[in-house]
Amino acid sequence: MMMRILVVDDDVNILELVNIHLSQAGYEVIKAVNGLQALERIEKQLPDLAVVDVMMPGMDGYELTKRLRAEADIPVLLLTAKGELEDKEKGFLAGSDDYVVKPFEPKELLFRINAILRRYDKAVDTIIEVGPMIINRQSYEVSIGKKVLLPPLKEFELLSVLASKPNYVFERDLLIERVWGFDYEGDEQTLNVHIKRLREKLPEEVKIVTVRGVGYKLEVAP
Repeated sequence: MMMRILVVDDDVNILELVNIHLSQAGYEVIKAVNGLQALERIEKQLPDLAVVDVMMPGMDGYELTKRLRAEADIPVLLLTAKGELEDKEKGFLAGSDDYVVKPFEPKELLFRINAILRRYDKAVDTIIEVGPMIINRQSYEVSIGKKVLLPPLKEFELLSVLASKPNYVFERDLLIERVWGFDYEGDEQTLNVHIKRLREKLPEEVKIVTVRGVGYKLEVAP
């Protein structure tokens, strides 16, 4: 199931920038240009997380955060042009889970979003079924028919990410970020080794396909 993120910013350029990067990372994006529009949007589609700009006319980001937490109880990440301690404190008191200071690197925003979703255990479904394979995120088991595998944690995380969206091409950087973390300083060879090990364990119907120059996708034979 695709994760849904509400993005609220009165600056349409930033709104579109965030939309592009979140969409490329595999998220469904709901856009709103102010607080009132955001509240209208969540009545029709409930997001898994909200990215909210602090400085907006009318209802500011702090007030919107309070409303989102009270009415929908969804996690909130604030976008702020200020980095002062007072502003951070005000955001956390309003109920935000994290913040990113403008101007920001899109990669950092993605990392922080994924970290929040993991904390809320929303990053992927608990049970993922792909062809003859069942991945259990709670027990860390992979069942293939009567056979049960307990792969090493990083292999399991990598398989879970790929299996969460079959046929979707995940960029190499995104896979490294989701499995090893934003501040990982190793090289891409680690990813290659884990992909190779996973391929040796998968059933014939399930394949991890290399998309040259981009990354990997998981395919299931019909």
